[in-house]
Amino acid sequence: MPNFMNLTEFNQSDRCEHFACPERSVSSAVYILLYVCSTAVVMLTVCGNLLIIMSVLHFKQLHTPTNTLVLSLAVSDFLIGALVMLSVLIWTIESCWIFERGYCFCLLITAFFLGNVSFYNVALISVDRYLALSNPFFYATTISRKKMCIVVYCNWGLCVVYVIAVLYFNRSFMGISMCPGECFLFLNEVWSVIDLVHSFIFPLSVIIILYSLVFVIAKKHATAIRELNNHTRPKTQKITSHSMKSERKAAKVLGILVFVFLMCLLPYFIFTLLGDVIKIQPETFQKVLIMIYLNSTINPFIYALFYPWFRRCSRLIITLQIFQADSALINVHS
Repeated sequence: MPNFMNLTEFNQSDRCEHFACPERSVSSAVYILLYVCSTAVVMLTVCGNLLIIMSVLHFKQLHTPTNTLVLSLAVSDFLIGALVMLSVLIWTIESCWIFERGYCFCLLITAFFLGNVSFYNVALISVDRYLALSNPFFYATTISRKKMCIVVYCNWGLCVVYVIAVLYFNRSFMGISMCPGECFLFLNEVWSVIDLVHSFIFPLSVIIILYSLVFVIAKKHATAIRELNNHTRPKTQKITSHSMKSERKAAKVLGILVFVFLMCLLPYFIFTLLGDVIKIQPETFQKVLIMIYLNSTINPFIYALFYPWFRRCSRLIITLQIFQADSALINVHS
Protein backbone atom coordinates (compact mmCIF):
# COMPACT_ATOMS: atom_id res chain seq x y z
CA MET A 1 0.00 0.00 0.00
CA PRO A 2 1.16 3.61 -0.48
CA ASN A 3 3.92 4.38 1.95
CA PHE A 4 7.21 6.18 2.27
CA MET A 5 9.17 2.97 2.39
CA ASN A 6 9.14 1.24 -0.95
CA LEU A 7 11.67 3.47 -2.68
CA THR A 8 13.86 1.01 -4.53
CA GLU A 9 14.46 3.56 -7.30
CA PHE A 10 17.04 5.23 -5.02
CA ASN A 11 20.41 3.51 -5.17
CA GLN A 12 22.41 3.02 -1.99
CA SER A 13 24.91 5.68 -3.06
CA ASP A 14 22.18 8.18 -3.94
CA ARG A 15 20.36 8.17 -0.64
CA CYS A 16 21.99 11.21 0.89
CA GLU A 17 22.33 13.18 -2.32
CA HIS A 18 20.04 15.94 -0.97
CA PHE A 19 21.76 16.95 2.25
CA ALA A 20 20.99 20.65 2.17
CA CYS A 21 17.46 21.99 2.17
CA PRO A 22 16.76 24.33 -0.76
CA GLU A 23 15.92 27.92 0.10
CA ARG A 24 12.27 28.89 -0.14
CA SER A 25 11.61 30.43 -3.58
CA VAL A 26 8.01 31.61 -3.08
CA SER A 27 6.78 34.94 -1.74
CA SER A 28 5.50 35.29 1.81
CA ALA A 29 1.90 35.69 0.58
CA VAL A 30 2.04 32.47 -1.42
CA TYR A 31 3.79 30.76 1.48
CA ILE A 32 0.99 31.74 3.88
CA LEU A 33 -1.66 30.75 1.31
CA LEU A 34 -0.09 27.30 0.99
CA TYR A 35 -0.32 26.81 4.74
CA VAL A 36 -3.93 28.04 4.84
CA CYS A 37 -4.90 25.66 2.01
CA SER A 38 -3.07 22.78 3.70
CA THR A 39 -4.89 23.43 6.96
CA ALA A 40 -8.23 23.56 5.10
CA VAL A 41 -7.53 20.23 3.37
CA VAL A 42 -6.64 18.58 6.67
CA MET A 43 -9.78 19.98 8.34
CA LEU A 44 -11.99 18.79 5.47
CA THR A 45 -10.44 15.33 5.70
CA VAL A 46 -10.84 15.06 9.46
CA CYS A 47 -14.34 16.57 9.67
CA GLY A 48 -15.71 14.79 6.59
CA ASN A 49 -14.62 11.37 7.76
CA LEU A 50 -15.70 12.14 11.32
CA LEU A 51 -19.23 12.77 9.99
CA ILE A 52 -19.21 9.33 8.33
CA ILE A 53 -17.96 7.70 11.53
CA MET A 54 -20.58 9.40 13.70
CA SER A 55 -23.37 8.64 11.22
CA VAL A 56 -22.65 4.92 10.99
CA LEU A 57 -22.08 4.55 14.73
CA HIS A 58 -25.11 6.57 15.87
CA PHE A 59 -27.98 5.70 13.52
CA LYS A 60 -29.30 2.16 13.99
CA GLN A 61 -30.53 1.99 10.41
CA LEU A 62 -26.96 2.23 9.18
CA HIS A 63 -25.74 -0.74 11.23
CA THR A 64 -25.26 -3.03 8.23
CA PRO A 65 -22.37 -5.30 7.17
CA THR A 66 -21.46 -3.04 4.23
CA ASN A 67 -21.48 0.09 6.38
CA THR A 68 -19.16 -1.66 8.84
CA LEU A 69 -16.56 -1.70 6.06
CA VAL A 70 -17.41 1.89 5.16
CA LEU A 71 -16.84 2.79 8.83
CA SER A 72 -13.46 1.03 8.83
CA LEU A 73 -12.42 2.94 5.71
CA ALA A 74 -13.59 6.23 7.23
CA VAL A 75 -11.61 5.53 10.43
CA SER A 76 -8.41 4.89 8.45
CA ASP A 77 -9.04 8.03 6.35
CA PHE A 78 -9.72 10.05 9.51
CA LEU A 79 -6.45 8.88 11.07
CA ILE A 80 -4.54 9.69 7.87
CA GLY A 81 -5.96 13.21 8.00
CA ALA A 82 -5.30 13.61 11.71
CA LEU A 83 -1.85 11.99 11.96
CA VAL A 84 -0.20 12.07 8.54
CA MET A 85 -1.44 14.70 6.09
CA LEU A 86 -0.36 17.91 7.81
CA SER A 87 3.23 16.73 8.30
CA VAL A 88 3.49 15.63 4.65
CA LEU A 89 2.06 18.95 3.45
CA ILE A 90 4.49 20.92 5.64
CA TRP A 91 7.34 18.77 4.33
CA THR A 92 6.28 19.60 0.76
CA ILE A 93 5.83 23.34 1.37
CA GLU A 94 9.19 23.65 3.12
CA SER A 95 10.92 21.35 0.58
CA CYS A 96 12.71 19.95 3.61
CA TRP A 97 12.02 17.71 6.58
CA ILE A 98 12.09 20.16 9.51
CA PHE A 99 11.05 17.80 12.31
CA GLU A 100 12.99 15.34 14.45
CA ARG A 101 14.33 12.05 13.12
CA GLY A 102 12.26 10.07 15.64
CA TYR A 103 9.07 11.80 14.48
CA CYS A 104 9.99 10.99 10.87
CA PHE A 105 10.22 7.30 11.73
CA CYS A 106 6.88 7.34 13.59
CA LEU A 107 5.20 9.19 10.71
CA LEU A 108 6.48 6.72 8.12
CA ILE A 109 5.32 3.69 10.08
CA THR A 110 1.93 5.26 10.76
CA ALA A 111 1.48 6.15 7.09
CA PHE A 112 2.60 2.69 6.02
CA PHE A 113 0.19 0.97 8.41
CA LEU A 114 -2.84 3.17 7.61
CA GLY A 115 -2.13 2.89 3.90
CA ASN A 116 -2.25 -0.89 4.07
CA VAL A 117 -5.45 -0.80 6.13
CA SER A 118 -7.14 1.55 3.63
CA PHE A 119 -6.22 -0.54 0.61
CA TYR A 120 -7.47 -3.75 2.19
CA ASN A 121 -10.64 -1.97 3.32
CA VAL A 122 -11.35 -1.14 -0.31
CA ALA A 123 -10.58 -4.74 -1.31
CA LEU A 124 -12.99 -6.01 1.36
CA ILE A 125 -15.68 -3.64 0.08
CA SER A 126 -15.33 -5.18 -3.37
CA VAL A 127 -15.66 -8.68 -1.86
CA ASP A 128 -18.75 -7.55 0.06
CA ARG A 129 -20.43 -6.11 -3.04
CA TYR A 130 -19.63 -9.21 -5.07
CA LEU A 131 -21.18 -11.52 -2.47
CA ALA A 132 -24.24 -9.29 -2.06
CA LEU A 133 -24.97 -9.22 -5.79
CA SER A 134 -23.86 -12.69 -6.86
CA ASN A 135 -25.67 -14.59 -4.09
CA PRO A 136 -28.16 -12.33 -2.28
CA PHE A 137 -29.76 -15.18 -0.30
CA PHE A 138 -26.41 -16.42 0.99
CA TYR A 139 -25.35 -12.86 1.83
CA ALA A 140 -28.57 -12.05 3.70
CA THR A 141 -28.54 -15.26 5.74
CA THR A 142 -24.79 -15.61 6.37
CA ILE A 143 -23.10 -12.20 6.42
CA SER A 144 -24.03 -10.44 9.65
CA ARG A 145 -22.73 -7.19 11.12
CA LYS A 146 -21.05 -9.13 13.91
CA LYS A 147 -19.16 -11.32 11.43
CA MET A 148 -18.18 -8.26 9.42
CA CYS A 149 -16.82 -6.63 12.59
CA ILE A 150 -14.61 -9.70 13.10
CA VAL A 151 -13.37 -9.35 9.49
CA VAL A 152 -12.55 -5.67 10.10
CA TYR A 153 -10.70 -6.42 13.34
CA CYS A 154 -8.72 -9.15 11.55
CA ASN A 155 -7.84 -6.73 8.76
CA TRP A 156 -6.44 -4.15 11.18
CA GLY A 157 -4.69 -6.85 13.23
CA LEU A 158 -3.04 -8.47 10.20
CA CYS A 159 -1.84 -5.07 9.01
CA VAL A 160 -0.22 -4.52 12.42
CA VAL A 161 1.49 -7.92 12.14
CA TYR A 162 2.68 -7.11 8.61
CA VAL A 163 4.17 -3.76 9.66
CA ILE A 164 5.95 -5.42 12.60
CA ALA A 165 7.36 -8.06 10.22
CA VAL A 166 8.59 -5.36 7.83
CA LEU A 167 10.30 -3.52 10.67
CA TYR A 168 11.85 -6.69 12.08
CA PHE A 169 13.31 -8.01 8.84
CA ASN A 170 14.54 -4.58 7.71
CA ARG A 171 15.78 -3.25 11.04
CA SER A 172 19.47 -3.14 10.11
CA PHE A 173 18.73 -1.81 6.64
CA MET A 174 16.51 1.00 7.93
CA GLY A 175 18.95 2.25 10.51
CA ILE A 176 21.19 3.99 7.96
CA SER A 177 18.56 5.15 5.52
CA MET A 178 17.54 8.62 6.70
CA CYS A 179 19.43 11.70 5.57
CA PRO A 180 19.45 15.30 6.83
CA GLY A 181 16.50 17.27 5.44
CA GLU A 182 14.79 14.15 4.12
CA CYS A 183 12.38 11.61 5.58
CA PHE A 184 12.62 8.30 3.75
CA LEU A 185 12.97 4.71 4.84
CA PHE A 186 14.11 1.97 2.50
CA LEU A 187 13.27 -1.71 2.23
CA ASN A 188 15.79 -4.28 1.11
CA GLU A 189 15.27 -5.80 -2.33
CA VAL A 190 13.43 -8.91 -1.12
CA TRP A 191 10.98 -6.99 1.03
CA SER A 192 10.44 -4.41 -1.70
CA VAL A 193 9.08 -7.21 -3.88
CA ILE A 194 7.07 -8.71 -1.00
CA ASP A 195 5.57 -5.31 -0.20
CA LEU A 196 4.71 -4.67 -3.85
CA VAL A 197 2.79 -7.97 -4.02
CA HIS A 198 1.18 -7.69 -0.57
CA SER A 199 0.33 -3.99 -0.63
CA PHE A 200 -0.53 -3.48 -4.28
CA ILE A 201 -0.68 -6.37 -6.74
CA PHE A 202 -2.79 -8.78 -4.65
CA PRO A 203 -5.45 -6.33 -3.34
CA LEU A 204 -5.57 -4.51 -6.68
CA SER A 205 -6.18 -7.81 -8.50
CA VAL A 206 -9.00 -8.63 -6.07
CA ILE A 207 -10.57 -5.20 -6.59
CA ILE A 208 -10.39 -5.24 -10.39
CA ILE A 209 -11.57 -8.84 -10.83
CA LEU A 210 -14.45 -8.63 -8.36
CA TYR A 211 -15.68 -5.24 -9.51
CA SER A 212 -15.62 -6.43 -13.12
CA LEU A 213 -17.84 -9.32 -12.03
CA VAL A 214 -20.01 -6.95 -9.98
CA PHE A 215 -20.82 -4.77 -12.98
CA VAL A 216 -21.56 -7.80 -15.14
CA ILE A 217 -24.01 -9.02 -12.48
CA ALA A 218 -25.47 -5.52 -12.08
CA LYS A 219 -26.15 -5.38 -15.81
CA LYS A 220 -28.02 -8.70 -15.61
CA HIS A 221 -30.02 -7.36 -12.66
CA ALA A 222 -30.94 -4.25 -14.64
CA THR A 223 -32.28 -6.44 -17.43
CA ALA A 224 -34.24 -8.56 -14.95
CA ILE A 225 -35.74 -5.43 -13.35
CA ARG A 226 -36.88 -4.12 -16.73
CA GLU A 227 -38.56 -7.43 -17.46
CA LEU A 228 -40.32 -7.37 -14.09
CA ASN A 229 -41.53 -3.83 -14.73
CA ASN A 230 -43.17 -4.95 -17.96
CA HIS A 231 -45.48 -7.40 -16.20
CA THR A 232 -47.97 -7.24 -13.36
CA ARG A 233 -46.35 -8.87 -10.39
CA PRO A 234 -47.19 -9.65 -6.77
CA LYS A 235 -45.89 -7.64 -3.82
CA THR A 236 -43.01 -10.05 -3.12
CA GLN A 237 -41.62 -9.44 -6.60
CA LYS A 238 -41.86 -5.68 -6.06
CA ILE A 239 -39.81 -6.06 -2.90
CA THR A 240 -37.25 -8.16 -4.76
CA SER A 241 -37.06 -5.54 -7.52
CA HIS A 242 -36.51 -2.74 -4.98
CA SER A 243 -33.83 -4.79 -3.21
CA MET A 244 -32.01 -5.44 -6.49
CA LYS A 245 -32.07 -1.72 -7.31
CA SER A 246 -30.67 -0.86 -3.88
CA GLU A 247 -27.83 -3.35 -4.24
CA ARG A 248 -27.01 -2.05 -7.72
CA LYS A 249 -26.95 1.54 -6.49
CA ALA A 250 -24.66 0.60 -3.60
CA ALA A 251 -22.35 -1.22 -6.02
CA LYS A 252 -22.31 1.81 -8.33
CA VAL A 253 -21.45 4.31 -5.58
CA LEU A 254 -18.80 2.07 -4.05
CA GLY A 255 -17.47 1.44 -7.54
CA ILE A 256 -16.96 5.20 -7.94
CA LEU A 257 -15.20 5.26 -4.57
CA VAL A 258 -12.90 2.43 -5.68
CA PHE A 259 -12.22 4.09 -9.05
CA VAL A 260 -11.21 7.40 -7.41
CA PHE A 261 -9.09 5.46 -4.92
CA LEU A 262 -7.18 3.70 -7.70
CA MET A 263 -6.70 6.93 -9.69
CA CYS A 264 -5.13 8.57 -6.63
CA LEU A 265 -2.82 5.57 -6.19
CA LEU A 266 -1.83 5.21 -9.84
CA PRO A 267 1.04 7.76 -9.95
CA TYR A 268 2.70 6.20 -6.90
CA PHE A 269 2.65 2.70 -8.30
CA ILE A 270 3.82 3.83 -11.72
CA PHE A 271 6.93 5.11 -9.97
CA THR A 272 7.16 1.94 -7.89
CA LEU A 273 6.78 -0.48 -10.80
CA LEU A 274 9.11 1.54 -13.06
CA GLY A 275 11.56 2.46 -10.32
CA ASP A 276 14.57 1.20 -12.25
CA VAL A 277 13.62 3.22 -15.33
CA ILE A 278 12.30 6.48 -13.85
CA LYS A 279 14.61 8.62 -11.73
CA ILE A 280 12.21 10.05 -9.15
CA GLN A 281 13.22 13.10 -7.15
CA PRO A 282 12.13 13.57 -3.51
CA GLU A 283 10.06 16.64 -4.48
CA THR A 284 8.14 14.61 -7.06
CA PHE A 285 7.57 11.79 -4.61
CA GLN A 286 6.13 14.22 -2.05
CA LYS A 287 3.54 15.38 -4.59
CA VAL A 288 2.67 11.77 -5.40
CA LEU A 289 2.13 11.12 -1.69
CA ILE A 290 -0.18 14.11 -1.46
CA MET A 291 -2.31 12.68 -4.27
CA ILE A 292 -2.63 9.43 -2.33
CA TYR A 293 -3.73 11.12 0.86
CA LEU A 294 -6.11 13.48 -0.93
CA ASN A 295 -8.19 10.36 -1.54
CA SER A 296 -9.02 10.45 2.17
CA THR A 297 -10.37 13.99 1.62
CA ILE A 298 -12.39 13.06 -1.46
CA ASN A 299 -14.22 10.03 -0.04
CA PRO A 300 -16.69 11.98 2.17
CA PHE A 301 -17.62 14.14 -0.84
CA ILE A 302 -18.43 10.98 -2.82
CA TYR A 303 -20.85 9.96 -0.05
CA ALA A 304 -22.31 13.49 0.07
CA LEU A 305 -22.92 13.50 -3.69
CA PHE A 306 -24.42 10.03 -4.07
CA TYR A 307 -25.87 9.06 -0.68
CA PRO A 308 -28.93 11.06 0.50
CA TRP A 309 -28.66 9.30 3.88
CA PHE A 310 -25.21 10.80 4.43
CA ARG A 311 -26.47 14.32 3.73
CA ARG A 312 -29.41 13.71 6.08
CA CYS A 313 -27.18 12.32 8.82
CA SER A 314 -24.70 15.18 8.45
CA ARG A 315 -27.49 17.72 8.85
CA LEU A 316 -28.75 15.97 11.98
CA ILE A 317 -25.23 15.85 13.46
CA ILE A 318 -24.32 19.45 12.63
CA THR A 319 -27.62 20.75 14.07
CA LEU A 320 -27.01 18.63 17.21
CA GLN A 321 -30.31 16.76 16.77
CA ILE A 322 -28.47 13.51 17.54
CA PHE A 323 -28.60 14.49 21.21
CA GLN A 324 -32.39 14.26 21.22
CA ALA A 325 -34.10 11.21 22.68
CA ASP A 326 -34.42 8.26 20.26
CA SER A 327 -32.46 10.14 17.56
CA ALA A 328 -30.63 6.89 16.78
CA LEU A 329 -33.92 5.45 15.53
CA ILE A 330 -34.57 8.20 12.98
CA ASN A 331 -35.28 6.86 9.48
CA VAL A 332 -32.35 8.38 7.56
CA HIS A 333 -33.33 6.66 4.30
CA SER A 334 -36.71 8.36 4.07
